[in-house]
Amino acid sequence: MTIQVFRGEILSVARDPALDPEAALHHADGLLVVEDGIIVDRGDHADLAERYAGVPVERIEGLIVPGFIDAHVHYPQMDRIAAHGEQLLDWLERHIFPAEAAFADPGHAHAVAGPFLDELLRHGTTSALVFATVHAHSVDALFEAALARNMRIHAGKVLMDLGPPDLCDTAQAAREESEALIRAWRGRGRLGYAVTPRFALTSSDEQLAVAGDLLARHPDVLLHTHLSENVRECAEVAARFPEASDYLDAYDRFGLVGARSVFAHGIHLSDRECARLAETGAGIAVCPSSNLFLGSGFFDFARAGAHGVRLGLGSDIGAGTSFSVLHTSGLAYQAGLAGGYRLDPFRALWLATAGGAELLHVGDKVGALAIGQEADFVVLDSGATSLLARRTAGAPLAERLFALQVLGDDRAVSRTYVMGRRAWDRDSARFEFFGGA
Repeated sequence: MTIQVFRGEILSVARDPALDPEAALHHADGLLVVEDGIIVDRGDHADLAERYAGVPVERIEGLIVPGFIDAHVHYPQMDRIAAHGEQLLDWLERHIFPAEAAFADPGHAHAVAGPFLDELLRHGTTSALVFATVHAHSVDALFEAALARNMRIHAGKVLMDLGPPDLCDTAQAAREESEALIRAWRGRGRLGYAVTPRFALTSSDEQLAVAGDLLARHPDVLLHTHLSENVRECAEVAARFPEASDYLDAYDRFGLVGARSVFAHGIHLSDRECARLAETGAGIAVCPSSNLFLGSGFFDFARAGAHGVRLGLGSDIGAGTSFSVLHTSGLAYQAGLAGGYRLDPFRALWLATAGGAELLHVGDKVGALAIGQEADFVVLDSGATSLLARRTAGAPLAERLFALQVLGDDRAVSRTYVMGRRAWDRDSARFEFFGGA
């Protein structure tokens, strides 16, 4: 039994502040007590100090917040970040499909998976829902690297039988390889599986039906795909599925819209689609960085909120231009403001932590620094740059938090902890890995 005590300023937002204005829990001088990787106590130092008087205390300089949750990111696209000149469908053809074809080589997949996860940790992300490629061994490579780092990662083999010839599988291969991966990785460490059709245009009706069947057969897996990202994409989906009411209905007909469904983007949704998402418990990973980079549009926070749609945040590397979920939350503010919605900084933090955890169905395990949760947390440094230091000097908490979201990036993450163990230290530029079971 190992007990660790961390002392510092602690902030978490366990519930949506739009629904509960008292959702933020802040200790200006707090203690976070961890036993074998699990949080066993938390509170003001003045209230808890005597209880843990005999335990060594690690003093934390900075703001302790839950580890960030990236609800939509592509690890095979890391090396095509900042690829110039195209909107979504042409960008895929020109930049992304060739990059993903290289993952036919298992050695290449292993060479990318580790550095990708290190980038997540360096930016304060401890949990993520990740796209791999159509190659089953791309999932193996990612899961092996995640296991070594004891990270909470969900991923799955991409289903894509209508894609380019060098990235095509079949409906049968989709079923067999997905089932094999679920058997191989279920219950190992902190890993989770996600059935992952790329999007409606790259899977046949037969393969979409296979995806629905896999989801029905395995109540512990997620559904992870794209929805309503780009105007041209939406038009092509409408032409491909003329009998569907809308883009979401094209998935719904195959049993792919439910409480475990995570759809990336959702920019051009109708009220009917938002109502259906809320009715089923499905949610949206909002990806403002990639939406801006590809010229796709701005997410409508007000419409989603009016219907009660579940939300999280995604970096969407490599169309997204930063691994930082902290910075992504600042971009979400800007995207919301374009539509007249002012995203509160505490709600932005909730989206980046507990909201994303709920979307991935791990809200009981991470996201709020609550007693009984795994001790994944990040230390934010509001003096990381001279500009941040000037902007936050003497500022109240909400103003400091907003400045960190708008001006912060990996430089503002001084440390990342996974299950109470320091996984990244900015000042020493060192990663430390403590693998899971």
